[in-house]
Amino acid sequence: MLQQLIDQTCRVLSVLMVVCLSLMVVMVFGNVVLRYGFNTGITMSEELSRWLFVWMTFLGALVALRNHMHLGSDSLVVRLPVPGKKICLGITHVLMLYVCWLLFRGAWQQTVINMGSTSAVMEVSMGWLYASGLFFSIVAAVFIANDFWKLLSGQLQESELVGIVESEDVPPVQDTGTKAA
Repeated sequence: MLQQLIDQTCRVLSVLMVVCLSLMVVMVFGNVVLRYGFNTGITMSEELSRWLFVWMTFLGALVALRNHMHLGSDSLVVRLPVPGKKICLGITHVLMLYVCWLLFRGAWQQTVINMGSTSAVMEVSMGWLYASGLFFSIVAAVFIANDFWKLLSGQLQESELVGIVESEDVPPVQDTGTKAA
């Protein structure tokens, strides 16, 4: 049940990232055309693009976290026996949950501090920008806690105990048979 909710959430986050990127491209390109072609522009284009970029970055980090696609080093862990791998994975989950707490606390403070101030152009509360950190920390904590629960309940296979995928382990791209002209 929770796994399906997490998978669905990641699909929604991916769609939101596409929407953010699309809006950024349209606004920045439209602004360039308007500036050079018509000596005018979209006033809030730069500021809104910056906000969308911040939110898109946090959304992308969540999807990468869910798919275990962040950078890491496994040179020690792969050499450990299964109990050692489980202990290391458990320690990393506890540390990541602690970092989520720190991020939540800092983002909460920034959101509260900046809720009363508005952005220069859009005149929207700056708290919404810092709320991206709140959103990330809460959703990331759910993802990590779910993985931690799987570890504690023995639902992980031995191959899942090392969360890093080396580039040599990634299957090569299949040749489609088309030749470049």
